Amino acid sequence: MPSLVRFSLVLLAADLAATGMLQAQINAYNPYADSQAHLPPVAPDGTLRWGTFYKSAAIQQAYERLWNLGACRNTNKAITVPVEMNKVAIDSLPEETFRGVVQAASGTLHGGMFVFTVAGDEGTTLVATLHPAGVSKLAVSGRISASELRPGMTVRLQTCVDRRGTAAEPVRTIDVITPAAGFQADAVVEDQPTTVVGTVTRIQGTTLRLQVAAGRIRRLAIPIGPDTVVNVDAAQLDLVAPGDVVLVEGRVWRGEGCLGDGTVFASAATVTKADAVPAARQARESVPEIGVAGPTGRGGF
Repeated sequence: MPSLVRFSLVLLAADLAATGMLQAQINAYNPYADSQAHLPPVAPDGTLRWGTFYKSAAIQQAYERLWNLGACRNTNKAITVPVEMNKVAIDSLPEETFRGVVQAASGTLHGGMFVFTVAGDEGTTLVATLHPAGVSKLAVSGRISASELRPGMTVRLQTCVDRRGTAAEPVRTIDVITPAAGFQADAVVEDQPTTVVGTVTRIQGTTLRLQVAAGRIRRLAIPIGPDTVVNVDAAQLDLVAPGDVVLVEGRVWRGEGCLGDGTVFASAATVTKADAVPAARQARESVPEIGVAGPTGRGGF
């Protein structure tokens, strides 16, 4: 399969997630029951419940339309047998662990996907999907350049600002983080060393501009120096980039309808930024730009 096609598959899958097709994975659709049981996405023992993967989204959608219209109630084997054969019970698939290099990523923690080549077998490309309920464990760490900071990122840093929110000295270290649910930042106090947690609004030359959510001083201007270090310790898929090294644990489907050489339903993914891995950095620089592909008709949830 050409590399551009492989890469675009992840973008297509993310589009499917946006339409809600991936959300159906949390509770498997039972074509023989009038009422569906809604199980939580995480079992009592901590394992993830994925539900059903549909080899062909088109077959499943056509059947659900018939079902909702009341036109099919398990009476026509010509319909029900293909529908049953179209399903894969994800939770019965074996768990495997892979190490590789990211080629592309798209989406969010809720059903996002990333493509990676398997270490030691660069001819194998797998597509990992995160659970649509956002319960897959994702950890992104390492170091990036200050030029990679962008609006919307949440950062933590230590600084001292005046009453206008302007710092006189360049910041030494910036941490890109994912705040815990319910986190509340402390207010910024003028002329006192403060640990600031804020959202990047823009980068203006060598000045980092932040918005904070508490206190009187809410807009900050922080100088960035040539020696400023930017660390990542987050759980966001949009921080994953080509060339990053990834360790993935999950259930794998390599049969009909899979994406790439196999779809990995990831329970956990640990990503190390390419700038922290020299070999990965070189791989990232060699990855071509990718475009958005149209529908391929392969696989679905």
